[in-house]
Amino acid sequence: MTVIIIEDEKPSARRLQRQLKVLNIEAETMLHSVEESIEWFQNNPHPDLIFLDIQLSDGLSFEIFETVEIKSAVIFTTAYDEYALQAFKLNSIDYLLKPIDDDDLEVAVKKYQERTPQKQGVTLDFDDIKKLLVNPIDRVYKKRFSIKVGQHLKLINIDDIECFYSENKGTYAYTTEGRNYLLDSTLDQLEDELEPQTFFRINRKFFVNINAIKDMVSYTNSRLQIKLQSYNEQDVIVARERVKDFKNWLE
Repeated sequence: MTVIIIEDEKPSARRLQRQLKVLNIEAETMLHSVEESIEWFQNNPHPDLIFLDIQLSDGLSFEIFETVEIKSAVIFTTAYDEYALQAFKLNSIDYLLKPIDDDDLEVAVKKYQERTPQKQGVTLDFDDIKKLLVNPIDRVYKKRFSIKVGQHLKLINIDDIECFYSENKGTYAYTTEGRNYLLDSTLDQLEDELEPQTFFRINRKFFVNINAIKDMVSYTNSRLQIKLQSYNEQDVIVARERVKDFKNWLE
């Protein structure tokens, strides 16, 4: 099986390369831009499988498919979750959310390997997906949560929530009053319900409210530590692979 990685952040590309090597998959070719990828595909045999980041340094990776007819199977890697994941789910596209989890990667590779050859190639309507990414459809986001507290229901306004986090298989909302509330939703479900300009998923376990950020401090391995107004139960760390997107989100 021949595999290539298209990813503009070279540390992320090398990390994925190492993760694949653990699965006995060699990804010797790594490309880092739309322009470089187009040139490579025009001059080389196409691989069996591509791990493709959506947002490259010089544009959306879909632009590659507008120039070159690619027969390879594709697994998208993305930190662009607020719009991309909904679009991908609707179109049954394989994707991995950064930072890529080893187990998720293994499942995605096995899923690819179990497919029939007729279903391996790209047969997707990239124009429709690109429209969702560039001009996402208007959606109504959560304004409040109804939470059961004992025999009572409590309404919590979204503006009063500093962060959402997962712990011990539960998902919690932490409020400006310093209270934790157990939710019925998972963090993955919240991705489609939270207004993306206000909430950002900094890692696999945390969403933070931009209005609750008190301070940001450099942390080990090129990461950032977030200080929230009230929450201090555990370190709130921006995953290294998400730091660039987090900084863009802040602006």
